Amino acid sequence: MTLDDLAAIIAQRAGADPEGSWTAKLLAKGPEKCAEKFGEEAIEAIIEAVRDDRAALTREAADVLFHLLVMLHSRGVALADVMAVLDERQGRSGLAEKAARDQRGRD
Repeated sequence: MTLDDLAAIIAQRAGADPEGSWTAKLLAKGPEKCAEKFGEEAIEAIIEAVRDDRAALTREAADVLFHLLVMLHSRGVALADVMAVLDERQGRSGLAEKAARDQRGRD
């Protein structure tokens, strides 16, 4: 499975009956709830990384990716748009990219 596959599944399930689909139920609760759930999953992944439990971290990372894509969908942000930003950043160092963002914030 790719992230594109997962994003397509989320888009498909978004229109499902919330009583029969966790994804539809979460999306029906709105973007704020989707963001909250993403945050919870991210914290759980951090905890497992600190504990050095590879199996648990792997499961939590899957939850993080899933809930990130749900959150993006809830705000109408396409995975392709996120990937385009990452592609745009390729070829420049992370330090140079951060400096450019910091400079834009001061302008």
